[in-house]
Amino acid sequence: MDTLTIALAQIVPVWFDREKTLGKVADSIAEAAASGADLVAFGEALVPGYPFWIEYSKETAFNSPFHKAFHAEYIKQAVSIERGDLDGICRLGAEKKIAVYLGIIERPGDRGESVYASLVYISKAGEIGSVHRKLMPTYDERMTWAIGDGNGLRTHRLGEFTVGGLNCWENWMPLARTSLYAQGEDLHVAVWPGSKRNTNDITRFMALEGRSFVASVSGLMRKSDLPSHLPGIERVIENAPEFLANGGSCIAGPDGNWIIEPFCDEENLLVATLDHTRVREERQNFDPTGHYSRPDVLEMRVNRTRQTVAKFED
Repeated sequence: MDTLTIALAQIVPVWFDREKTLGKVADSIAEAAASGADLVAFGEALVPGYPFWIEYSKETAFNSPFHKAFHAEYIKQAVSIERGDLDGICRLGAEKKIAVYLGIIERPGDRGESVYASLVYISKAGEIGSVHRKLMPTYDERMTWAIGDGNGLRTHRLGEFTVGGLNCWENWMPLARTSLYAQGEDLHVAVWPGSKRNTNDITRFMALEGRSFVASVSGLMRKSDLPSHLPGIERVIENAPEFLANGGSCIAGPDGNWIIEPFCDEENLLVATLDHTRVREERQNFDPTGHYSRPDVLEMRVNRTRQTVAKFED
C-alpha cells in the first residue's frame, strides 16, 4: 500500500517527572494504535519536559543557586536509555505494531551529568533505530543542554515512506535538512516544545522545499501545569504567561498545503492518512537531492561518528 497513517500526540508532560510522563506517552501510543496509526510522534524534550524555568525565572546570574537546584533535579529526571528507561515504551510499540518518534532529555551513561535534547526513533518491532542529539541548543537552552553530534542524522523505512526527524530550530538548518533529503526522506517529523509561532510557517516551507510530507508535533504547557513542589517555582509562575507553549501541531503535504492546520491550546491526538503518490507527483518538477541537484558543483559531507572525549585501547 502507498498510504501511511500518522498520529501527532500533542500532550502536556508531567513536568520534572519522568515516570509519570512516560505513562502519558504509553497511553497516547495505545490510543494512536487503536486509531490505526503506523507512526505516532511526540514533541521535543517531552520527557521530562522543556526547561521553561530558564526563560521565566528572569534569573541570569552566573553560578546561580536557583539554576543549580533546577538543573540538578532536571538531570535526575532525565532519560537513561542504557538503564532501560524506554524499555516499556519499546515493548508497547512492538505489541501495538506502531513506530514512535519521541522527544526526550537524554542522560547517556558515558557522559557523566550532561544531558541532550534527543529525538528517539523506535521501530514497529520495538527496536531503537536512532537517537539524534540536537546539534545546537538554541539560546537559553545552552544553559542546560549539551551540544549533540551527527550520529542520529538517519532515516528509516516505514512502508512506502522514508521517515526522518529533527528537533525544533534544527529544522531551520539547511544542511541538517539536506542530510535527510539525501537519504530519501519523504516524511519529515519536526518536533517542538510547542507554539504555533514555530510551526505555522516553517512546516509548509519544508514541505515545499523537500516535496515531502512534513508533520510538526508540539508539546503543550500551561501555567497551571507547573508543579508546586519545586524550590523557587514561585518565581517561574509569577513571570509565566497562561500558555508557556500552546501547541500548534500540524501536517503539510508535499505541495505545501495544509492537511491538518496548526491545532492549539488543547491536548489532542491528531491523525491523518498520507498517500505516497503525492510525493512522486510533486517531485516530477523538483527533487532537491535527486534530479534537481548538482553534485558535480555542490556536495556536503556529514560526520555521523558518535563523539566521545576519550577512546580507550586495551
